[in-house]
Amino acid sequence: MTSEKPIIYQLLPRLFANPCDHCVPNGTIQQNGSGKMNDITKKALKSIKGLGVTHIWYTGVIEHSNQTDYSRYGIHRDNPHVVKGRAGSPYAIKDYYDIDPDIAVNVNKRIEEFQALVDRTHDAGMKVIIDFVPNHVSRQYISDAKPAGIKDFGVGDDRNRFFSRDNSFYYIPHQLFAPSINLGSGDDAYVEFPAKASGNDCFTAFPSQYDWYETVKLNYGVDYGDHTNHFYPIPRTWHDMHSILRYWCDMGVDGFRCDMAHMVPLEFWQWVIPNIRERYPHVVFIAEIYDVALYRDFIKYGGFNYLYDKVNLYDTLRGIQCHNVSAAQLTHCWQTVEGIGGNMLNFLENHDEQRFGSQQYAGDPSLVIPSLVVSSFISTGPMMIYAGQEIGEQAKDAEGFSGNDGRTTIFDYWSIPTIRRWMNSGNWDSELLTSQEQWLRDKYRTVLTICNQEKAISRGRFFDLMYVNYENRTLNPHRQYTFLRSCDDETLLIAVNFDSNPCNLKINIPLHAFETLGIPQGDCVAVDLLSHDMMRKHLSPDLPFETEIGPYDAVVWKIKHKNVLQRYKK
Repeated sequence: MTSEKPIIYQLLPRLFANPCDHCVPNGTIQQNGSGKMNDITKKALKSIKGLGVTHIWYTGVIEHSNQTDYSRYGIHRDNPHVVKGRAGSPYAIKDYYDIDPDIAVNVNKRIEEFQALVDRTHDAGMKVIIDFVPNHVSRQYISDAKPAGIKDFGVGDDRNRFFSRDNSFYYIPHQLFAPSINLGSGDDAYVEFPAKASGNDCFTAFPSQYDWYETVKLNYGVDYGDHTNHFYPIPRTWHDMHSILRYWCDMGVDGFRCDMAHMVPLEFWQWVIPNIRERYPHVVFIAEIYDVALYRDFIKYGGFNYLYDKVNLYDTLRGIQCHNVSAAQLTHCWQTVEGIGGNMLNFLENHDEQRFGSQQYAGDPSLVIPSLVVSSFISTGPMMIYAGQEIGEQAKDAEGFSGNDGRTTIFDYWSIPTIRRWMNSGNWDSELLTSQEQWLRDKYRTVLTICNQEKAISRGRFFDLMYVNYENRTLNPHRQYTFLRSCDDETLLIAVNFDSNPCNLKINIPLHAFETLGIPQGDCVAVDLLSHDMMRKHLSPDLPFETEIGPYDAVVWKIKHKNVLQRYKK
């Protein structure tokens, strides 16, 4: 890992560049349209880069099952009864070696269009991340683009056994697939015999509508019948996945966001990541993972660069915003990942979560500043935002398969109102954004740019100030949180206010912080990196650092050590 702090921008091309302003629920691609890779232009990329972004995660670019007929292009048509939504789930992969035809202007040139997007992204000064979905595939996986010598998953499987080491799938022998959904009738029916286990470890033929019934669990050599492992010799699926990763690395992809990484054996990651890095040492691996107990093993043994910190920091910040959780609980968050904080990927939104500004979350996107500052500045690890977050998208639509749930759909053909205005007929400017949206985007730009402009954030040390401020009556540990970031001759004092009222804080900085971080004592001029205010301050363990913070706001006071006028020495 370099000293650069990754700032990741997640977008779904199908949604991101779709200009349709008259989408109808459950609409077809003919009715609602689809964004195209070619519409993610140099102007769009320049605008994204201007936010301080270093990486773009292109979500849903690999071909997945959908309800649109592309058979005239030689693409097998999916049975709609096992597809979620008209556009399908980006995580029901239909062909690991191909690009989703929905996002291509010329379907026959979809691979070339993706390669051009990778090149444009690199030319704009950013790196490319795509999804690697190792745990499951579409129920109708058929690859028409696989390289010579590659066999489709399931070909040659012994379907009379629940488990066999070199089977691609898990089977329920002698049983028809019979989920609690309509599979159609007659020639239109979806028939699967014997049934295969579903992707969410549902090892029966009878998944419910809430299971991942549109996917099939892949077999990595774990017999879930008797819970034994069969990893030697290397199972076929391991080799298949290694080939897939190499294919996309050869195409110029710089990293992989590995879907549900903890549902795949750690031993596989121990084997495949070093193998990939032998040839592609720069490639980054990010694990979507929801078990804190596995964090350290997936870094130390699995070889991942970064892990989602959803169940730790994200859930705590959401609790502070929505459920009366005290801000002081943030201390527990960094303690939980102490020593691996730089491996944690933080976020406030992604395609799985509700929009921050939605009625189901904060209800107002302008309240984001304290959460944004904490998640962006608490560590040297990556910060990720989701397309439209920076302009306050609230996901108010009921798009079809996805209802009015506070999320932007991944299953439907749709467009995003805030992004349509930002796109502005291909100009990708702020002309059609409201004043509130422009203000918010500027705040995101300021915070995200600081992440790599300030070495104290990108590679500095962290010091929590809460333990010496609990008894300070001018700091409410339920609604305020404060910490230091420091590197070499610079220190940032960061404080956030999750309250709807302004506060006047007197923040104690202990002698231990001065000694540990090498901060000199005395008078100085400090600059707030968010407001650009300048004030004379006094740094001492004997006198508190005073600052005001507005409602749902933050301060980031920068002190350059060389500018501290020392009045006395300890």
